[in-house]
Amino acid sequence: MKHYKSIIELSRDTGCPPPENPMLGLILCERLVDCKIGEGAFTTDFYTIMFKKMKAGVISYGRTKYDHENGSLMFIKPNQIVEIKDLELEEKGFIIYIHQDYLNGHGLHEEIKKYSFFDYETNEALHLSPREEEIIWELYFKIEDENNGNQDEYTREIILTHIDSILKYSQRFYKRQFLNRTEMSGVTVSRFNKLLAHYLERGVLSKDGLPTVKAMADALNTSARYLSDLLRQETGKTALELIHIFLIGEAKNLLQEPDKTIAETAYTLGFENPPYFTRLFKKETGFTPAEYRKQLLN
Repeated sequence: MKHYKSIIELSRDTGCPPPENPMLGLILCERLVDCKIGEGAFTTDFYTIMFKKMKAGVISYGRTKYDHENGSLMFIKPNQIVEIKDLELEEKGFIIYIHQDYLNGHGLHEEIKKYSFFDYETNEALHLSPREEEIIWELYFKIEDENNGNQDEYTREIILTHIDSILKYSQRFYKRQFLNRTEMSGVTVSRFNKLLAHYLERGVLSKDGLPTVKAMADALNTSARYLSDLLRQETGKTALELIHIFLIGEAKNLLQEPDKTIAETAYTLGFENPPYFTRLFKKETGFTPAEYRKQLLN
């Protein structure tokens, strides 16, 4: 599998003109011939922001494939495996490559790592409304104008400001996407809770341990980051927080059994370390398990 350390190398292999700045690649895809991008699997040392309306073909990164969807904004982080096959565009699109080193010494170097959508799967791409498309295209052309003009000491700062704006708008648009898919999100929350209940009913917690967010996400066919963001939008809680709330709720029931020790309760719920169970229980309820049981007895 090919790994690209430089944007120039990727541009050469995909038949695109070399970038004005070796640390920043801007590709405007008017037709398929302008947007070869690359065939087969590859990885890079740079962040990728890609907007496209596909007529045909498959793009995959992470574990999933994205097929024949229109008006989608995708975000790919360095060293993530990307695979593109038989890509045809329905309308123009763009690609922005940002080398990690281009961010050195700038606040975006750390800030970009906080955008959870770089950890989403392909089928969780951002679907833009027509007005949202206009906003993103305006920012792209501002970056292009600045990059193709007479560069000076302000150029990098201005370009990174526009890139940061794209990321901030994308964060906003993802929240709109979550809200607009209330029915789908509600189903996900319901399935999430049913899956937790299934773990308990099967009695596998004591053997397999606490359910992880990744395990829950895999069972729900989504990425861990997307699942947590979706649940936070719907409930105000992350996936991990909801797992903890569920387990503490079950712990309250088990603590009503006087013959079961607190350690046995912890092991039944998948906690390998009873002191950790006690700390989590107190964090969620304000009482230790022993204090809570004493209240019940009184």
